[in-house]
Amino acid sequence: MKMKKVTAMSMAALMAATMIPSVPVMADGGGKVYYLNFKPEQDEAWQNLAKAYTEETGTEVTVVTAASGQYETTLQSEMAKSDAPTLFQVNGPVGLKNWKDYCYDLTDAEITKGLTSDAYELKDGDAVDGIAYVIESYGLITNKTLLEKAGYSLDDIKSYDDLKKVADDIQARKDELGIKGAFTSAGMDGSSDWRFKTHLANLPIYYEYKEDGITSTDAIKGTYLDNFKNLFDLYITDSTCEPSLLSSKTIDDANAEFGLGEAVFYQNGTWAYDSIKDNEVADEDMGMLPIYIGVDGEEDQGLCTGSENYWCVNKKADEKDIQATLDFLSWVITSDEGRESISQEMGFTTPFKTFDENYESTNPLVKAANEYVKAGKTPVSWNFTTMPSEEWKNQVGSAMLEYAQGTGEWDAVKTAFVDGWAKEYKAANEG
Repeated sequence: MKMKKVTAMSMAALMAATMIPSVPVMADGGGKVYYLNFKPEQDEAWQNLAKAYTEETGTEVTVVTAASGQYETTLQSEMAKSDAPTLFQVNGPVGLKNWKDYCYDLTDAEITKGLTSDAYELKDGDAVDGIAYVIESYGLITNKTLLEKAGYSLDDIKSYDDLKKVADDIQARKDELGIKGAFTSAGMDGSSDWRFKTHLANLPIYYEYKEDGITSTDAIKGTYLDNFKNLFDLYITDSTCEPSLLSSKTIDDANAEFGLGEAVFYQNGTWAYDSIKDNEVADEDMGMLPIYIGVDGEEDQGLCTGSENYWCVNKKADEKDIQATLDFLSWVITSDEGRESISQEMGFTTPFKTFDENYESTNPLVKAANEYVKAGKTPVSWNFTTMPSEEWKNQVGSAMLEYAQGTGEWDAVKTAFVDGWAKEYKAANEG
């Protein structure tokens, strides 16, 4: 059954822990800003922006970054406090359901007027509940130099069959090539499992939605789960580590394996650049490939592109704090400091008109993503924002880990995927 279409582009990612500091109380008469940030890898940049804005305007801006995998839990806790966040994030239509009653209508806000398209508005009804602030892409980050050392190029990989052929050959010759594996470790600990239970799982959802002509569903069929299995198998077998180690492998492990030139392929997104740069792999060595799962026509597929990062302003905050927050957001997307930080330091591609050619990202992964767009490849949309719940993801992830370690069967993954979807959708929508 089709759900009502929500105007939004849908995205992950995710994270290293920071402690939650106490939020300073402003002197009477002045509005303040409290931003609960979703992206730990950008914490330092946001702290610097907050300091710059406070120095320029006198308005106190506090940035708090949630711990790895704990954003929703942290948001629930912080919203219950008297000094609740004035600026927070939701990940798309499903995330909005929990927080719609807290979302200030941004229809007339300057930041909304600055969007390049209303496709970046998050709505459920007439009100603009959220604004996408970064457009990201993910796929297979590739060490082009190592790939060429093995006798291949990006142009040699246009399908799952191509990828498997190349990866299997690289794995068989890993000692000769001086690497540990074709793919970085498919870590299934909490810092890394989102790459598979969310981002990789997006592919069978995308192709099922595409085949059925829908944008969401209350009952996924699992049409492409065999394709999903084939690629996950490749990640496990052509890897830098044994399957028995996957439960303890972290995102830091995968970052290090790729950054140090120990693996050729790394499933992650444009946001990973800050974590892998300044190591053995130079910027010019980095490229990206689409995630191929063996579907007809996938040679015309681009990267998985969208957003799961939507700014929302807390309408239950004091009116002065709401205005201070709106003013801060306007400054972020119009000032030199804000635009330089967003585009250069954070490496974001943004949906705002103010980011002209002078503020294009220098991130080589973003540049690689843009090349697919220029080539006319069809981006894979972020349909994982329609996943029915976080519990659904966790159950799928647990079943995938059991399968990878050899302690469970793939049928358990199918059950978690299909039966779990219907169960969690019903629980979320019917009580």
